[in-house]
Amino acid sequence: MEIVLTGTGSPLPDANRAGPSTLVKAGDTHILVDAGRGVVMRMAGGGSLPAFLAAVLVTHLHSDHICDLNDVITTHWIMTQGNVALPVFGPAGTAQFVERQLHALEADIGYRIEHHDVLTRGPNVEVTEVEPDDQFAVNDVQVSTAATVHAPARPTIGYRLEHNGTTVALVGDTLPCPGVDTLAADVDAYVQTVIRRDLVELIPNDMVQDILDYHSGVVEAAQTAARVGARRLVLTHMVPAPTAEQYPEWIARAAEHFDGEIVIGDDLTTVTTEQGEAHG
Repeated sequence: MEIVLTGTGSPLPDANRAGPSTLVKAGDTHILVDAGRGVVMRMAGGGSLPAFLAAVLVTHLHSDHICDLNDVITTHWIMTQGNVALPVFGPAGTAQFVERQLHALEADIGYRIEHHDVLTRGPNVEVTEVEPDDQFAVNDVQVSTAATVHAPARPTIGYRLEHNGTTVALVGDTLPCPGVDTLAADVDAYVQTVIRRDLVELIPNDMVQDILDYHSGVVEAAQTAARVGARRLVLTHMVPAPTAEQYPEWIARAAEHFDGEIVIGDDLTTVTTEQGEAHG
């Protein structure tokens, strides 16, 4: 599998980082996890497009993780000429969110149907609301879910993807919890959104301080990776966003607790897992 960090940013606008999203390519099956701002452009940069998607997986309904789902839906609809459904999986509330997005796009949908004979109906989005401990298949990729902890955002869901003997866990915004441990156990790559607690604590702003109580820090993510036997820890959604010169410091902090591979980078950083990798 290839894991492409299609958005490593946060709610704070960043000229160099799109909003939170991760693209997983498992053979010909492309799966997008979350859809933050700029995701469609980053998908193009990562060698994919909405028309290629077999599914979108939503971790939770915070705006920074879903604000460009409407762009994914619209672009998929236009590129497939309305002939292919877009499967979207997410926690309770996802169906209502998608329905409201389609209502917001009513004028655009009407214009395009009137103008293009090949478009005879609006976007076909097949929403499945998932619960913890669900299992389902996206083509030849097996997906399992578990509850994560990001209150007051609830429910929140993490995902474990398995394909041809390789596994990836993508857990979204969360504190360390049993669900994350279940998803990330013995995986080839564990993708975790992280903050630097030591740096956030220095920012004199109450709203910034609030994020401390519902995100994993770099240290906590590394401790989780070590505890569950993950082979790689992939850091994304970094707050505050580091420069390339600061990456070694972030890696060193994680490496104090985890001796596997640690990946951090800009948008479009790509990690490849292969069948037959050594399992510790």
